[in-house]
Amino acid sequence: MLDQIKIVLCHTSHPGNIGAAARAMKTMGLYQLVLVNPKDFPCEEALVRSSGALDILDSALVVETVEEAIKDCKLVIGTSSRNRALPWPLIEPREMAQLIDTKPESHPVAILFGRESVGLLNEELQLCHYHVNIPANPDYMSLNLASAVQIISYELRLKHLTQNPITEAPLELKDSELVATSEQVEGLYQHLEQTMVKTEFFDPENPKLLSARIRRLFAKSQLNQGEVNILRGFLSSIEKYIKRKTK
Repeated sequence: MLDQIKIVLCHTSHPGNIGAAARAMKTMGLYQLVLVNPKDFPCEEALVRSSGALDILDSALVVETVEEAIKDCKLVIGTSSRNRALPWPLIEPREMAQLIDTKPESHPVAILFGRESVGLLNEELQLCHYHVNIPANPDYMSLNLASAVQIISYELRLKHLTQNPITEAPLELKDSELVATSEQVEGLYQHLEQTMVKTEFFDPENPKLLSARIRRLFAKSQLNQGEVNILRGFLSSIEKYIKRKTK
């Protein structure tokens, strides 16, 4: 699905936004960038802001008009945050991703982003089958262009991953990361009790519920072998300290 989606930036005035948009796309697995009459491109600032997404910029297609950018697309979606006099099918980013995923016959897809100052013009929005709206704070809807690309790209990737989950080989745990055995934990309890007796923190003649509470405390954390070794090493250091002080 991701290979069938074009991100189209229309009349971008700041080259840094082009680079940042390329970065947003690459992190989400999108690679087709189309630029409609950008004010300044190619540009060093775009390269810097891309943070290494140079392949996206190198392969970006630069065209003069929106019509040229979408000429081979079967589904065109325009980003919009303004209410229009003419009602148009309006969806949210997650609905958009679902729509693209369930309509493979409508691929390839173009998603249009407008100017930083005014967004897409009415004439450009009328070229779209749907308008997608990012439900931002209604009191402050000034969303940066690259941030909008990131949100849209994220929703597309999220939908892609539901169909193509990433399977990773399980990590090989070191012995210290393995959960401690019952025998190892019991050895810790015995060691702890002995040390508490030596420091006079615990009176075996009047134990009350101390031992049970300590067992419950450590049971909650399900200690691993490394943690048991750390605690026993700490207890051993206390015992050595006591021996030195009592000589």
